[in-house]
Amino acid sequence: MRILITAGPTREPLDPVRFLSNRSTGIMGFALCREAMRRGHEAVLVLGPVPEPPPPGVQLIRVETALEMRQAVLDLLPRADAIICAAAVSDYRPVALSDRKMKRGGRLVLELAENPDIAAEVGARRGTKPCVIFALETDEGEKNARKKLVTKNADFCVLNAPAAQAMPEAEFTLVRREGPARPLGRITKDALAAAVFDELEL
Repeated sequence: MRILITAGPTREPLDPVRFLSNRSTGIMGFALCREAMRRGHEAVLVLGPVPEPPPPGVQLIRVETALEMRQAVLDLLPRADAIICAAAVSDYRPVALSDRKMKRGGRLVLELAENPDIAAEVGARRGTKPCVIFALETDEGEKNARKKLVTKNADFCVLNAPAAQAMPEAEFTLVRREGPARPLGRITKDALAAAVFDELEL
């Protein structure tokens, strides 16, 4: 199969030197790419700005902003056989971008616009292609994961907590729309990638 994978953060620029982003490292996406290729699949990676290089052998598309990631994903979706949305996409972007560095000087108020929901757009357009999403939650994790499965029209969800963004291993749970959730315990992201593909290939 040709597996389309999103990974890493997005950056939403405020001025020439500052941006809104998050702590995502892309490590989860890299693990998914390695596992895909280990199983004989083709890995296509849409990657936000991260310092580490991706695994060799992937088809790589680098992006910066959520809007750039959305365009890349929608362009690649028709030729993909399955989609794994593992990127930590910024929910909001500044309405106005300053072309000069903003100077210190009292209170600063930013007006933000909501970014498009890439996973939801994938869900609406995927047809019968398998789709996996990730949900990072701080409370009511399973409840929110099941809600996202419906609103984003995905097959199953990987539930994790904020600490997973910066750690090589963490607590993960696989959640489907129906049936009990499947806690995986504290495992490495490589082990999680194997569990995701075990579910994907059922």
